[in-house]
Amino acid sequence: MSGPMRRARGVEYFWAESRAGAPGAEASTIVFLHEGLGSAAMWRDFPAQLAEATGCRALVYSRRGYGGSDPVELPRPLDYMEQEGERELPALLRELGVARPVLFGHSDGASIALVCAGSGFPVRGLVLEAPHVFCEELSVASIARAREQFDRGAPGGLRDKLARWHGANVDVAFRGWNDAWLDPRFRSWSLERFVANVRVPTLLLQGANDEYGTRAQLDAIARGASGRVQLELLESCGHAPHKDQPERTLALATAFIDSLR
Repeated sequence: MSGPMRRARGVEYFWAESRAGAPGAEASTIVFLHEGLGSAAMWRDFPAQLAEATGCRALVYSRRGYGGSDPVELPRPLDYMEQEGERELPALLRELGVARPVLFGHSDGASIALVCAGSGFPVRGLVLEAPHVFCEELSVASIARAREQFDRGAPGGLRDKLARWHGANVDVAFRGWNDAWLDPRFRSWSLERFVANVRVPTLLLQGANDEYGTRAQLDAIARGASGRVQLELLESCGHAPHKDQPERTLALATAFIDSLR
């Protein structure tokens, strides 16, 4: 069950809860962090399904520059994920009274979740779909193709599809992500210093056919993190396990969150 959109600190967000009502004191809040072209609404009903399965409350929000949240100035800094994980996300959680959440991140959102945990914010656990901790050639090539599709502006193409979710923010959402990743200086980008400080249980999910990253990303986290790590490579799955393999992803995430109690 999802609630209405609200606003705080320039971002729009909503709560999703199980039909049983408010969770007990032992339950966690699950915070959903979207991908580089995502938004709160683009998670569709997955947060509500996970809230229902776990009895947790879910917080789903659009970062600034996405969905109906406030725009940001371009270009985004190359450390935009670090800034979000170290400053923006903790400030939002404190304002909303969220303590020791489970962070569920996808792609850029997974990287932001990892930064948040690795920079000392107290979290109970991490569910990371297709996380990035360094820049791969595969990522750059796929992101370059996305730029070609966006710039082509064909009716019904990538720009039109994104505009459904981002409205007036569509250029900010796309350029902020795309220009940063395609900047030659981004080739040396790395979050491995944050990985070394991750001490909480972590579930890693990646599609075997992910066009934006390889298993090397997951292996780097599994090697560097000191907490318990569960790594799952999903067959017949691309960049978004919660979309491509929703039942499997829901089952894995539910079992993992239940194990944190």
